[in-house]
Amino acid sequence: MGAGRLKLHVLASGSRGNATVIEDAATGKGILVDCGICKRDFFTRCDEAGFDPARLAAILVTHDHTDHTKGLGVVLRGLAKQGTAPAVYADGAVRAESSELRALEGSHDVRSLDIGGMLSLAGLSVHPFRTSHDAASSCGFRIEAADGDTAGLMTDTGIVTGEAHEALLDVRLLALESNHDVQMLADGPYPYPVKRRVGSDFGHLSNVQAADELALLLGNRLEQVVAMHISQNNNTYRMPGDALSGVVEREGHGACVHVAYQSRLVSVQ
Repeated sequence: MGAGRLKLHVLASGSRGNATVIEDAATGKGILVDCGICKRDFFTRCDEAGFDPARLAAILVTHDHTDHTKGLGVVLRGLAKQGTAPAVYADGAVRAESSELRALEGSHDVRSLDIGGMLSLAGLSVHPFRTSHDAASSCGFRIEAADGDTAGLMTDTGIVTGEAHEALLDVRLLALESNHDVQMLADGPYPYPVKRRVGSDFGHLSNVQAADELALLLGNRLEQVVAMHISQNNNTYRMPGDALSGVVEREGHGACVHVAYQSRLVSVQ
């Protein structure tokens, strides 16, 4: 196993804000998935990652919840000062529901995202697939480079649908939600309706669900796995890593497991 063409820079992941850059190392161009962090954190972590945000070709929005959208306006204004104006892609239902996206209409290039279709952006092929979440609409992404190198990103889903599983097969870089520990959620501070929502088919994947899915995705191409969207109330940063590493070790697979953080950069290649 060796470094591939694609790089995955998780700038932030969690309930307080999400942003991930997929970079094509051959061209230096990239795509931002979600923008739920402030301008300072965005530019600081891009700098830490060695990624030039002026090379952003597009911003993809997975769904309308504010931890994925609240930084769009300030980050786009910051990029505009650098002479960069990436198009923003979101499903029509997400555009209608999100006040952050509606605020961009007329002043920025906001385009419809065809979930189940294909986009060509920055020389990369982007395949959005549906996820199961209590949003107006939600999706994950399979992203393929010209040489066949592939990354898959899926967070904010209560179950792994057949469509999502197929989209994540044979990726080299996998960013997979591992949001909560079931017992910590049950014993934790959330009101019962919130606990029920998080653990439902339209909530978030648990550590066990993530581990079960990873076991099905351990193919010959998989090299890097990043546990994503970890709850700061119903999980620890150690537990998802242990759960996913346990699967890799049990199967004798060579993939490396990483954990994404709310407040610091994690990059893999």
